[in-house]
Amino acid sequence: MSDTAVPSVLFVCVHNAGRSQMAAAFLTHFAGDRVQVRSAGSAPADTVNPAVVEAMAEAGIDITAEVPKALTVEVVQASDVVITMGCGDTCPVFPGKRYLDWELPDPAGQGVNAVRPIRDEIEKRIRGLVDEIAPVS
Repeated sequence: MSDTAVPSVLFVCVHNAGRSQMAAAFLTHFAGDRVQVRSAGSAPADTVNPAVVEAMAEAGIDITAEVPKALTVEVVQASDVVITMGCGDTCPVFPGKRYLDWELPDPAGQGVNAVRPIRDEIEKRIRGLVDEIAPVS
């Protein structure tokens, strides 16, 4: 399989400290090298939300090394599927891209108990996405 056959997915939220980090981590975990995964924020935070890191660790995924990244036009242009998570009008839209908007509560300022159901919903959606764009052959 050539590199061009690997779909690329970009997860975008405002701070790139919670929802988009969890989604990117789950997609990488489930799809491995069958998908190119990126995440970014329209106004990135300084660090990933500690409650999100803890919730993901409970799911067996270590995201302690992740850092919030700024959303750029280039990152959007390089992605086949752009999944937005509450960034509204700040998400750039380009023709030819597939856009999905996942309405999910923002885990910012929440404890791990509030993050767990968000994590579980993201995991469920990611499993469906993997089956659709990168099925195991």
